[in-house]
Amino acid sequence: LFSLICHHCSSERAMKTPNRNIHNEHQIKPSPMASHMASCQLPLKPSRKLHSFHVQSSSSCSFNKQEPAQNSTGLQFIRKKKLLSDLTTWGIGGPCNYFVQVFNQTQLVSAVRYCIEQSMRFMILGKGSNCLFDDMGFDGCVILNRIELLEKIESGVYRVGSGYPFNRFGVMSANEGFSGLEFATGVPGTVGGATYMNAGANRQETAAAIDSIEIITNEGELKMLKRRELSFGYRSSPFQEMKDLASITAVTFRLNFSKTAREMQQEYLARRWRTQPLGQRSAGSVFRNPSSMGVSAAELIEKSGLKGLRVGGAMVSNKHANFFINCGSATSQDMLELIGLVKDAVNQKFGVELKEE
Repeated sequence: LFSLICHHCSSERAMKTPNRNIHNEHQIKPSPMASHMASCQLPLKPSRKLHSFHVQSSSSCSFNKQEPAQNSTGLQFIRKKKLLSDLTTWGIGGPCNYFVQVFNQTQLVSAVRYCIEQSMRFMILGKGSNCLFDDMGFDGCVILNRIELLEKIESGVYRVGSGYPFNRFGVMSANEGFSGLEFATGVPGTVGGATYMNAGANRQETAAAIDSIEIITNEGELKMLKRRELSFGYRSSPFQEMKDLASITAVTFRLNFSKTAREMQQEYLARRWRTQPLGQRSAGSVFRNPSSMGVSAAELIEKSGLKGLRVGGAMVSNKHANFFINCGSATSQDMLELIGLVKDAVNQKFGVELKEE
């Protein structure tokens, strides 16, 4: 449901919906889509530390070379080869200009510093859910977070790398009899991504189980933050507004013993399989649930008659209306147009403006 760092593009312009393959069991008249740009890299928001750097535009970029580059740290930077569609759960996105994997904090610091020294735009990616990349690719460096350390500090207390699969940790901790993250099972993200967006379900949230968080700044400085110093909200964390944040690197969780933890984890997973299209290419829930309405985004979409709505290769799931599926050939433009159509239709019917996760 999330990447390690997940920002939605804030640029907006109005565009007409082209006459394409748009259909649904219930005919609706598509309204013009606004607030999306196909030329943007999603979910990238360049670090404010890098705003003064010159970055070549994506449209003038050439992706035909495939030679690797190596910096003085020994990290292998693959150039103009890695497809972002291979790194995201939606399976959408063109090539990135540079790609590198990091497996510990030292390598992550080196990669970030190298990008800054080279005046290179960068973003750090986890499991690649809650991400939509442009088919043009990304003219910068994608740093894939593979920091998967797992330390048991004491009973119920775990220090976990930000690149560790969140669902794997949820299953493991529940199997060991600890409660707090049973909902994580079936969530296709990383520990860092879950923390960054305060992922949650079934009346549980990531923040409630956190004891402390380790981060790296854009200047390569490592910091330790205590949970009591931080304010979290629904699908939000202070990291989303932290100007100098490069990445979360590790999270320490403090969980409570429970005899029913494993049973609850299995129940949550079974419910996901019944209600969500887990076997298809999606990004998890596309929209946040509206606040103080008592109704979910999925219910609003379904009541608008939008299940099965399709634009090109992108479709609103017939199983869960807040899951949008890549049927195998979806482009970034297909998905953006579908998101725009759904937002417009729900707004016209209910007066509610859905917000993307």
